[in-house]
Amino acid sequence: MAQSLNGKKVAIVVTDGFEQVELTEPKKALEAAGATALIVSPKDGKVKGWKLTDWGDEFKVDIAIANAKPDEFDALLLPGGVMNPDKLRVIPEVIRFIRGIYDAKKPIAAICHGPWTLIEADAVRGRRITSWPTLRSDLKNAGANWVDEPVVVDDGIVTSRKPDDIPKFNEKMIEEFAEGEHRRRGAANNVQERRA
Repeated sequence: MAQSLNGKKVAIVVTDGFEQVELTEPKKALEAAGATALIVSPKDGKVKGWKLTDWGDEFKVDIAIANAKPDEFDALLLPGGVMNPDKLRVIPEVIRFIRGIYDAKKPIAAICHGPWTLIEADAVRGRRITSWPTLRSDLKNAGANWVDEPVVVDDGIVTSRKPDDIPKFNEKMIEEFAEGEHRRRGAANNVQERRA
């Protein structure tokens, strides 16, 4: 991970119930590469992680989603966990923020159940995506080409399946975030990339 993210600002969008390691490990990797990684949430004060089978630690919210503007960030990280994206995907401000990042052609990284929010933002149609296996039908129904691989990169969107994939996920996330904005082809002329 030799790429530098100095000067880059990354939004990590979560609410209570995110898989803790899917926030902490990518956040550490981003900060080690020089990025400023900020927790953005619809919750005030703190959000609580989930550690496999029970509640985890609390983390300070840096910016309320109502005050977050896509043009103030260079990239987006969407941790998984079942509860977190399931709650986020029904909050209009969250989906507008994600769609704003997507429309600005900024890189996005989503792991595990994180792609649920990408479905709501209509950001998976025509794209090659992976996720936790139970999202396969949801992603296919939303027009994605779902594959079972540790990490998939399609035009600046990085996806992975589970915590075991985090090392490969972090590597590709940093690579894509370092590249910056992508041309983000429309679904009609999307030629699938196989770069993972």
